[in-house]
Amino acid sequence: MFSYLWHTFFFDPVYNGLVFFIDILPGGDVGFAIIALVVVVKTILLPLSIKAVKTQRIMREIGPKLNEIKEAHKDNREEQAKAMMAVYRDAGLNPFAGIFVVLLQIPILIALYFAVYSGGGVALPAINVELLYGFIPVPQIVNMNFLGLLDITEASVLLAVLAAATQFLQVKFAMPPLPAPEPGKTPDMKDDIMRMMQVQMKYLLPPLIFFVSYTTSAAIALYFVVSNLVAIVQELIIKQHR
Repeated sequence: MFSYLWHTFFFDPVYNGLVFFIDILPGGDVGFAIIALVVVVKTILLPLSIKAVKTQRIMREIGPKLNEIKEAHKDNREEQAKAMMAVYRDAGLNPFAGIFVVLLQIPILIALYFAVYSGGGVALPAINVELLYGFIPVPQIVNMNFLGLLDITEASVLLAVLAAATQFLQVKFAMPPLPAPEPGKTPDMKDDIMRMMQVQMKYLLPPLIFFVSYTTSAAIALYFVVSNLVAIVQELIIKQHR
């Protein structure tokens, strides 16, 4: 069952998309195929990304109301949860929308890794025709040297650094700074948690992205770089049309 779901919804679509772009792009450059594939994936996920951004904005707007509920029902967790869910429902809010977008990209990233670097007979530059959809042609050229300079299956310090840097910028654009605590006001636990999360996302996630990018392959690093750049552009566009 797991194998069927994995191939049907993740590996086979990613593999076929990659092979498709290798075939139509000049020189069969796998690096450019990865860039094209990432742009397509981010475009498909754009509605979910927009919803995640709106969710963040609504969460900030209903924050004071949620604080009132927490104070009013501080001795009754069940009533507090019910009241908060009612606020979420009235606002048309799914608090897990942003997490879902992130989680959905993890199996896509894993599928890309196995398609390019490993995977028992399905890794490039070999083409497993048994996995191809009927309308996907077999490329005549599969070039694993990105821009003719870098083997896409090997580690790249430069791409790993770019992946970490763009991740930092993406988090900075996606998570605006919280207002400074008011003097004399009792610290709000929710704001403290949000500040802690922002610090972790800004300063712990980029090194983690660097480590993953450098210890896997340039293909994964390139995925992160392009994905982050597209996310930054999407974030700027969404903010202009709010």
